[in-house]
Amino acid sequence: MAVKALQCPFNDSLTEDPMHNDALKTLAVDALEELKAKDIVQLDVARLTSVTDLMIIASGTSTRHVAALAERVVERAKEAGLQPRGVEGAVGADWVLVDLGSVVVHVMLPETRQLYDLERLWADLPSDLEPENELSGA
Repeated sequence: MAVKALQCPFNDSLTEDPMHNDALKTLAVDALEELKAKDIVQLDVARLTSVTDLMIIASGTSTRHVAALAERVVERAKEAGLQPRGVEGAVGADWVLVDLGSVVVHVMLPETRQLYDLERLWADLPSDLEPENELSGA
């Protein structure tokens, strides 16, 4: 399965440890692909937020599938010696967020993903590091 990587505007990856991020990204994407996640997308948001460097968004075919995908990411992280910082939304499972620190994984039902459209939301945000002259039109 091809994973689509989207680069958000003004992003040149300011992460302190790119190798760690690459390992986390690979771990998460591999876990999602193991259970046949749909439409996996990576958003590099390091220049847009201090909360995380990379968001991975994937779809599941049902709430059970969404929950299983998120649980697989958690399992693989723990096997690698990493305790996820948090998991949100596992009860309803139409959108489950797995926080791995510099990588945050969003697993959603297709209709939830379409409603919140995180890819567009994050791509449209201006960067805090955007030069002022670009903002003023100078």
